[in-house]
Amino acid sequence: MTFRERVHKICAPLPGAEKSDPWGGGHDAWKVADKMFACIGASLPGVSVKTADVDTATMLIDAGVGIKAPYFHRSWITLPDTTDDSELSHRLCTSYDIVRAGLTKKAQAALPAREEA
Repeated sequence: MTFRERVHKICAPLPGAEKSDPWGGGHDAWKVADKMFACIGASLPGVSVKTADVDTATMLIDAGVGIKAPYFHRSWITLPDTTDDSELSHRLCTSYDIVRAGLTKKAQAALPAREEA
């Protein structure tokens, strides 16, 4: 299974999650209610995810979990394509939850509940 397939397998079942290629060229941008929570670039390996804040991103970078996500806010990190399934799933779902929690109450209410794994 390729890295993109692994990410797709985790993201696709999340309520309201949709994949697009907003810039063309083979990017996979995963969004909930038009707000991105994960992005795989066209050429660089790995997936960029949102963290709770800059301090969390810094801690994860310092711990070697990921690197600073190029072109994104400092609260985003890029996980390498060698990230194990458990960590990958945790980080993708956490990013989804952060973005979903930031949606308007109306947008949140329009989404089905997320079942925890």
